[in-house]
Amino acid sequence: MMRQYELVERVKRYNKTTDENLLNRAYVYAMRAHGTQLRASGDPYFSHPLEVAAILTDLKLDDATIVAAVLHDTIEDTDATRAEIDDIFGPDIGKLVEGLTKIKKLDLVSKKAAQAENLRKLLLAIADDVRVLLVKLADRLHNMRTLHYVPQAKRARVAEETLDIYAPLAGRMGMHDMREELEDLSFRHLMPDAHAMLTKRLTDIREVNIGLIAEIERDLTQELADEGKKAIIKGREKRPYSIWKKMERKSVSFEQMSDILGFRMIVDTVQDCYHVLGLIHTKWPMVPGRFKDYISIPKQNDYRSLHTTVIGPGRQRIELQIRTHWMDEFNEFGIAAHATYKERSVKGLDPRALNPSSVGESKAYLWLRKTLDTLSEGDSPEEFLEHTKLELFHDQVFCFTPKGTLIALPRGATPIDFAYAVHTNVGNTAIGCRINGRSSPILSELKNGDEVEIIRAEGQTPPAAWETLVVTGKARAAIRRTTRETIRKQYAGLGRQIVERAFTRAGKTLNELKLKTALPRLARLSVDDVFAAVGRQEMLSSDVVSAVYPDYKHDQQQVISAGNDPGWFELQKADSLKFKVPEISADNENALSRALPIHGINNDLPVHFAPNGGAVPGDRIVGILTVGEGIIIYPIQSPALMAFDDEPERWLDVRWDIDEANKQRFPAQVQVSAINEPGAFAEIAKVFGDADANIDGINVIKTSGDFRELVLDVEVWNLKQLNTIVSELRTKPMISNVERVNG
Repeated sequence: MMRQYELVERVKRYNKTTDENLLNRAYVYAMRAHGTQLRASGDPYFSHPLEVAAILTDLKLDDATIVAAVLHDTIEDTDATRAEIDDIFGPDIGKLVEGLTKIKKLDLVSKKAAQAENLRKLLLAIADDVRVLLVKLADRLHNMRTLHYVPQAKRARVAEETLDIYAPLAGRMGMHDMREELEDLSFRHLMPDAHAMLTKRLTDIREVNIGLIAEIERDLTQELADEGKKAIIKGREKRPYSIWKKMERKSVSFEQMSDILGFRMIVDTVQDCYHVLGLIHTKWPMVPGRFKDYISIPKQNDYRSLHTTVIGPGRQRIELQIRTHWMDEFNEFGIAAHATYKERSVKGLDPRALNPSSVGESKAYLWLRKTLDTLSEGDSPEEFLEHTKLELFHDQVFCFTPKGTLIALPRGATPIDFAYAVHTNVGNTAIGCRINGRSSPILSELKNGDEVEIIRAEGQTPPAAWETLVVTGKARAAIRRTTRETIRKQYAGLGRQIVERAFTRAGKTLNELKLKTALPRLARLSVDDVFAAVGRQEMLSSDVVSAVYPDYKHDQQQVISAGNDPGWFELQKADSLKFKVPEISADNENALSRALPIHGINNDLPVHFAPNGGAVPGDRIVGILTVGEGIIIYPIQSPALMAFDDEPERWLDVRWDIDEANKQRFPAQVQVSAINEPGAFAEIAKVFGDADANIDGINVIKTSGDFRELVLDVEVWNLKQLNTIVSELRTKPMISNVERVNG
């Protein structure tokens, strides 16, 4: 375990004016606070915050950040309080430590909501002070380095969370070294066999290419020396996870990878970068499509460098990265380098020569603030988590507005994403686009350098289907929000009825003032948000009762009667349904066993309908010849027909030939989502009875405490009658959704 004087010495290496007394007080305070606590490894718990602080000294961070690292678990895991830390170390450090405190002490009903709220709180704290992120990432890095001490059942969850959130967040903040180590440590625990295999292959390559690497370094150094240029040249090697990800993404083998080995050339000025690039391309041929200029157009996390691949000595592909000293430091440490730039000397070019705004605030930090502004506008915690992941995971394409404004988007983005990146109102009113001056589909995939003009119409609202087609969190959040607003009143009203009945069943009174005080436990911003969430089946009404009355225990043995008709059905348990269906008339009881009157079929062959969904006159139909069963009739829209795509000889061209003098009903299936309340099923049955249709069977599946999914086997005269029934069902207030089943 690191000793007190060692911590001070580590900081003094880069900060001669460090406050030694402050560091010493933090060391002693944290050691006493954690006392005899132990880690899973058996080491004193206090060793963990010291290692976190050590990681941050490598990033050369200020005293307050180092002290916050030493204290970061005190509020959460000891008797220490924010007020006490403020008093001893000052409010600045107290605020940092509180920002790092986990959310596990919050009393949230849903575990998923708690996880999302944890991320939301972290990101909000980061937006207030980026040093919170630096300590949090160092904390996660040390936890990952010691993950092998954690029980096996927990390792995969921690590694997956690291790969999903913390590694890409480090990358977004420009901290590439930390991102790569987090990815590799996660990869080692999630796929140990693949990690071991790639590590061995890399070791073999390293041994074989020792001479080649030295030769390339000599050639590059000599080439620059002949032109009077100096450069630091570093050989580098892709990490196992980076190789694995590329193999998966491009479906290539290890042997097909051309950029496992690469070189970094570090020069003094931006002009030198382009001069060296010219020398390289003059000496060796460039691989087409492999040149990228991230100096002219930096990445969204402020990454700057020239990338090129050439055919070098021995016809070997060489990947080169050319950058200045300042770029190299920033590209490795990202937001950490930016946070400390003004406090220490950085070798190389003054960054103001690259981008005057870079000294003020990092683009990565601005991205974080903008993302939080977008994602904090009323979305549920679960949506926040989804959108944040969308924002963290993507490579980029760079497009332009007609006025030349640069817009960075994920690969696979469409003009819809582009429109929302310009402004939310532009996205909401978009109806078309022109790409490079040509009218193009609004779902076209954008490419680097595209100029995109959005065609708008005031009063237009985005179709709900766009939500599944966009790839940016901002677009998805905006579309979902607009869609939600158009149906909010309907769902809120429906949810209010469900919640009122839930309170009545529980013998309680719905008091909206009490419900407002329980909003934090339900992770919603308003009472209407709660009602709408219940109406959309995103939240159980019993959870609302539990939030208002924490002592209430939900009774799973609810008895729900379907009206006054004893011959219908009753639900005795959540997963047990007993029912009787109305008797089928004598005219219809053998309808399905008789041969179907269809042109083009020999009546000696038995004819059956598709097992799930059936078919009715008015449907376009096909017959599938099936050994042992005869002919199975499917509606043309049935997805089951895809199973026979490779067997055209089994397809029969058939059509309806109905005898109007001898009418009969035909089978179909309807799926209904209905509120779980007395009389609901009787209302559904009445719709079918009034339309002169039969219900032949019912299957009820519990989907939540407030809704039931019903699949009804029905018999109707034709498609027009079936569509009329579906339309009538959709008008009923207790019906959430109705769809015909096409099996």
